[in-house]
Amino acid sequence: MDRRPPSAAVLVLHGGHENGTEPPPPGLLNLPGVRMRPFVRALRRATRAPEDGTEVLVRQVRYVHRGWNGPRADALRDALAALDALGEEAGDVPVILLGHSMGARAALLAAGHPLVRGVVGLAPWCPPGDPVTQLAGRDIVLVHSSRDRITSPQATQSLTARARRAGARTCMVTVRGGDHAMIRRAPAWHRLTTTLVTGLLGTGSLPEPVTTALGLPPTAEPMEGTLDLDRLRAERGPAGLLPSS
Repeated sequence: MDRRPPSAAVLVLHGGHENGTEPPPPGLLNLPGVRMRPFVRALRRATRAPEDGTEVLVRQVRYVHRGWNGPRADALRDALAALDALGEEAGDVPVILLGHSMGARAALLAAGHPLVRGVVGLAPWCPPGDPVTQLAGRDIVLVHSSRDRITSPQATQSLTARARRAGARTCMVTVRGGDHAMIRRAPAWHRLTTTLVTGLLGTGSLPEPVTTALGLPPTAEPMEGTLDLDRLRAERGPAGLLPSS
């Protein structure tokens, strides 16, 4: 059976460093890139082409430089270039950006690209001065460990509130006992992320509390849109979409 054109795409952006103009190291030496491999594998399994041949592309951004590098915002440049290339490859398909740490910052700032429908950010780097107007009309779900010592969960919560006031649909999920590298409770990070991405794509179902949070009015308090992963287990449903560990 001939495959149909892609119906949607996911663009994955790994983390990096605040500064660093050298290229990322190759292969397994690029630890931020390696960290995202289980997420890519899980997404490819979850979006495998069904019998009708439709396909969800899963692509990864390749950074030219390993750091953000201040106003150069190198990771953002790479994200936008990857989105343009994805449009040339697949056409006008809806795209969900999945980013970790620096990659999540790049995803949030690149969300104004016309292909982007939503962002899932993992342990995102959210400096208080970053703009949010580009997030208007997008679905934004940010996941952060309560014990993260590299990026700030409080800054993430603040960004979700600011973005909601700017016209985005936002939600934050807190992972108790997790860490910035997403090694502690790794299965929970992987399964939750897959659920969120496929839910935003429309190929899966979002947990009801996430849907409710995304529908909050712009005036909602930050805590109203903040959920706890362990409480979401009760909403996992018959498909078992959320893990118990």
